[in-house]
Amino acid sequence: MKRLIPIGVSNRHIHLSEKDLCTLFGEGYQLTNVKNLTQPGEFAADETVTIVGPKGQMNRVRILGPIRNITQVEISKSDSYVLGVNAPIRMSGDINGTPGLVIIGPKGRVALDKGVIIAMRHIHMNSNDAREFGVKDKEIVQVKTDGDRGLIFDHVVVRVSEKYALDFHIDTDEANAAGLKTGDMIELVHIKQRELLAV
Repeated sequence: MKRLIPIGVSNRHIHLSEKDLCTLFGEGYQLTNVKNLTQPGEFAADETVTIVGPKGQMNRVRILGPIRNITQVEISKSDSYVLGVNAPIRMSGDINGTPGLVIIGPKGRVALDKGVIIAMRHIHMNSNDAREFGVKDKEIVQVKTDGDRGLIFDHVVVRVSEKYALDFHIDTDEANAAGLKTGDMIELVHIKQRELLAV
C-alpha cells in the first residue's frame, strides 16, 4: 500500500520571542489568532511585520504563534535573492551561524544578528505514525509526488513527537516547482537506513 502524507505549504513567516514582540508591537502585546495551523497549538496571527535585508524588503510577513524562546525568520530561496540574505537550509531552531536582518513593526524595530533560515524539508509525525511508516526521529527519507509535475524530494527529515500531527512541510518555491498546494498528498517511497540528521 502507498504510504501517503498530507502536504502543508509554508509561505515566508516569522516566529517571535516575547522580548522582540514587545519591541515591535508594545509592552504586553498579545498576538491575535486568525487561523489554527496543522500542528496542534500553532496558529497564524493577524499581525504582520516588514523584513529588510541588504538588497530589499518584504512587507506583510505573517507572524506565527505561539511565542518562542528565540526569534526566527523562515524564507524561501527566491525570498533570499530579493532580500540579499544568504540564508542556509536548516531545521527550525538551528540558527547558529545564520544571517540576520531588520524587522520593522508598528512600535519599533529589531536588528537580528542571526535567525534567518530556509527550512529543511521535513515530515511531522507522532510515534504511531512512525511505527506505521517504519521510520524514526531524524531519519532521512525520500517522498514522491504525482501529477504532471511529479518528482521525488530527497533529504526529507522525519521529526517524531507526540505533539505532532502528520504533515509534510515544504516552502512555496518547492511547492510551485511540483505544482503542489496545501492538502495535496505525497508518498513516502524510500528510507535511508542508518542516515540520521546530526542535530
